[in-house]
Amino acid sequence: MNRIDRPPHPGRGGQARNTPKGRVADAQSQAEIDALLGESPRRRDLLIEYLHLVQDHFGQISARHLTALAEALRLSLVEAYETATFYAHFDVVKGDEAPIPALTIRVCESLSCAMAGSHDLLAELEKATDQNIRVQPVPCIGQCDCAPAAVVGQNVIAPANTHTVMAAAQAQQTEPDEKCETTFDAYRAQGGYALYERLLSSEQEANALLELLDQAGLRGMGGAGFPVARKWRAVRGMNGRKAMVVNADEGEPGTFKDRYLLEKDPHRVLEGALIAAHIVGADEIYFYLRDEYAGLRTTLAREIANLPAGWTPIHLRRGAGSYVCGEESALIESLEGKRGYPRQRPPLPFQSGLFGRPTLTNNVETLYFVRLIAEKGANWWREQGCNGATGLRHYSVSGRVKNPGVKCAPAGLTLAQLLSDYCGGMAEGHELAAYLPGGASGGILPASLVDASLDFGTLEQYGCFIGSAAIIILSDKDDLKEAARNLMAFFADESCGQCTPCRLGTAKSLQLMKGETWDLSLLDDLAQVMRDSSICGLGQAAPNPVQSLVEHFPHLFAEIPK
Repeated sequence: MNRIDRPPHPGRGGQARNTPKGRVADAQSQAEIDALLGESPRRRDLLIEYLHLVQDHFGQISARHLTALAEALRLSLVEAYETATFYAHFDVVKGDEAPIPALTIRVCESLSCAMAGSHDLLAELEKATDQNIRVQPVPCIGQCDCAPAAVVGQNVIAPANTHTVMAAAQAQQTEPDEKCETTFDAYRAQGGYALYERLLSSEQEANALLELLDQAGLRGMGGAGFPVARKWRAVRGMNGRKAMVVNADEGEPGTFKDRYLLEKDPHRVLEGALIAAHIVGADEIYFYLRDEYAGLRTTLAREIANLPAGWTPIHLRRGAGSYVCGEESALIESLEGKRGYPRQRPPLPFQSGLFGRPTLTNNVETLYFVRLIAEKGANWWREQGCNGATGLRHYSVSGRVKNPGVKCAPAGLTLAQLLSDYCGGMAEGHELAAYLPGGASGGILPASLVDASLDFGTLEQYGCFIGSAAIIILSDKDDLKEAARNLMAFFADESCGQCTPCRLGTAKSLQLMKGETWDLSLLDDLAQVMRDSSICGLGQAAPNPVQSLVEHFPHLFAEIPK
C-alpha cells in the first residue's frame, strides 16, 4: 500500500479524524477574517500585510484570529505564529491573556532621544497614564533630529513632552499625519518621469544611462557603498523573471534621511525605482517601508496609485518593527511573509532573491540621485565631492548641535566642515567630545579626529565606517560609556536570534558593560567571535562602538586591567 492509498489516521476511540490536526478555527473567527481580507488574494507573501490588517482592526492578534488567518492562507499555525511573534509591532495574545490596552504610546530610547531626555519622559508618562494606555520604550523611530520622539497610536510627536503626548492621546486621532511636498501632478510639471518615458522607448538611451552612472561612480547609499552600475549590470545579465526591491526600512539609530527624502520628493525616488527596474528587466517593484512611517505610508499609497497604468507595478509593503530587515536578504524573507532571518550566502540576491528570482535591491537615497545625475552629467556629480571624494550625500545629523537635520553636502567633507557650515556649530554650552560617523554600527570617534574625511573607505583606519552617514554628536556633558551601553542594548534587542554568536554575544556584551568596570579581555574575545561567525552585519558590527571606545578613549579604562 502506498502513502496515497492509506486510510486516514484514526483519532481517539479509533475514529478517523475529519479535521486538521491541532487547533482549528471556529466559524466566527473564519467569517471575521474572510470579511477583513475581502477579495484580496490568499498568498503566503501577504501574511505580514494581513497581520497588520488584523492588528489595526482588532487592536491585537488573538489566537483564534491567527488560527483563522493561517487556515485562510493554507499555512500551518506554527508558520503564522513564528512570523507574527518575530516582529515587534504585532501584539499576539495567547489563550486567555488580558487584552491589549486600546492605545499604545511608544517612546524612543535610542541614543539621540536618550540624550534628549527620553527616559525621563517615559517615567513621567507612566505616572500620567492609566490602565487603558500602554507606554512602551522602543528603539529608534527615525525622528532623531527632533528628539525626544514618541508615537501615539500611529502619530509621531517630535519633539515630545508629557503635555504634547497626553494631548495627542486624549485627541484619539486615528489617521496618521501626512507630509508630502510634491504630488504626482507637481512632479510631472517639473519634468518628472520624462527620463523614464524616454527609456521605455529607447534601448540605446537605457544603455547610455547605465554608462553615465558608471562614469559618475554613484555608490549605494544604504551603507555598503557598492557601485550602482555594477550592481545593475549583474542583475541585468541574469536570465529569467526578475524583481526590484526598494529598501526604505532605515532603522539604524541616527538615520532619518530616507524619511526626509520621501516626504520632500517621493516621486523622484519612485522614478529612480522605475528606471532601475526597466534597465535590469524587472517586471515588479516591491517598496518596503518601515512601519514607523505611517503618515508616509498613506502618502506613498496614494501617489503610487496615481502612476499611469502600464508602468512597472509598484507594490507597497509594510515593515513590522525589525531592524535586521534593513539587511537585504532579511528584507527579502520579510517580503515573502516570513521571519526576517538573513540568508546564508551564496547564492547572492542578484542570483536568487525575492521568490527565487534575480533581484535588484536599492536604497531610497541611491534612487533619489539617479535623475539628478542623468540631468547634470557624470562630471558634474564627480565634482561635487571634496577631499578626494565624489558626489553628494545626505547626512543625518542629531545630538548636541544647534541645527540638527538632514544636510545635503559634499561627500568626503569633515565633521568640522559639517558642523560649522551646515549645523550652526555645537549646541549652546556643549563642547565636542565624540561622534558617531555611521550610526550605531559605525563606531565612535574622538573630537581629535574632527578633520577626518567622511566617506567610504576613509574611516576604516580608525576602526569605524561611514555607513548610511548617520552622524550623532556627543559632548563633554555626555557619558560615553553609557552611550556605548545604549548602542549595545539596541543590538541585543534587535538581534534576530538566528545565529548563536550574535544572539548570545550581544546579550553577554551588554551584561559585561553594566557596571563601571568592564572585562575588556572577554569583551574583545566576544567581539572577535561575533565578527568572524555572525551571519549578517548586525552581529559583525555590534562590537564596533565598544572596540572604538576602548581604542580612542583609553583614559576611560585607565584603571582597568586588560
